[in-house]
Amino acid sequence: MTAKTRFIDPETMFVPPGYSQVVEATGPGRIVYIAGQLGIDKNGRLPGDFRAQARQVYENLKNAMASVGGGLEHIVKLNTYLLDLTHLPLVREVRTAYLNSDTPPASTTLQVSGFALVGALVEVEAVAILPAKPARSKAASSKSKPAARASKKTTASTAKNAAVRKSRYTVPTPKPENYHGL
Repeated sequence: MTAKTRFIDPETMFVPPGYSQVVEATGPGRIVYIAGQLGIDKNGRLPGDFRAQARQVYENLKNAMASVGGGLEHIVKLNTYLLDLTHLPLVREVRTAYLNSDTPPASTTLQVSGFALVGALVEVEAVAILPAKPARSKAASSKSKPAARASKKTTASTAKNAAVRKSRYTVPTPKPENYHGL
């Protein structure tokens, strides 16, 4: 049995553009929480253009979902943070290009005074529901094990990931003076 998800706009509520008022998930499934994604590419580059940042945000969400065997269609909740609400029509346009308009996730959009990365214009975090059984190959599942089942022996892959994480915190991308993250 897999999780069943219903996207609902009750007749007693306003039908919003581009998102659902209610999302219900029942049955066994996996909940995936994705940290807020800025428009930073894999190499730490942040374009100055809003549309390019928004597209990169959704590419990052797509890549995050792929890492757990899912897709953007599994997202049930989005929180979008904008530096300037005048960009709302653009972010809706980009979001619509990436998400299924027949079953859009529940969504909240807020204007904020700034982001951890100077120059960022948009950030989106997501929650997704996937089937209970991980849709990963055996090789992929060995890269990320639950803490309770992880081996005490450190693999080369784990050591490499730890080194990458450490370097990200000691030299934040793209420039330390522009990044105010933790």
